[in-house]
Amino acid sequence: MENLLRVGVITSPHGVRGEVKVYPTTDDVNRFKKLKNLFLDLGREQKTLEIEHVKFFKNMVILKFKGIDTMNEVEVWRQKDLLITRDQAVTLEPDENFIVDLIGLKVVTDEGDTLGVVTDVIQTGANDVYCVETESKKELLLPAIKDCILKVDLEKQEMLVHVLDGLLDL
Repeated sequence: MENLLRVGVITSPHGVRGEVKVYPTTDDVNRFKKLKNLFLDLGREQKTLEIEHVKFFKNMVILKFKGIDTMNEVEVWRQKDLLITRDQAVTLEPDENFIVDLIGLKVVTDEGDTLGVVTDVIQTGANDVYCVETESKKELLLPAIKDCILKVDLEKQEMLVHVLDGLLDL
């Protein structure tokens, strides 16, 4: 399991005082108000940043970090991920999981057949859809509903599913 979770992606500087525009990748953008610091993913290393203030503009979050005061300092951070540790993450309800934990799970049917591996999660609004790459390299889309997803076992790295009629016909 990943220890660091992505909560946003820096899109560009905002103004000349070191603020950045962030595209949030979390369900609750207000969580940025509660965060004191986060990590900037620079590829080979993570840089710890302390949040000075948070603003919201349209669908973006505007962040200012302590000690970062010019546009030039943040210009190189375009398209970089902002990460938090699991202990900073929101509390999950029963039967909820972080997307990063679902990617890579082996998908097994209630009849004992191995379907493949979860490769992506599509968020549709009504319910999520799990993309499963089958052993024959085809893509199967499974709705994340109780009738279809029976159990997610992160310990065993396995998802137990019931394939609804017609889903395998495509």
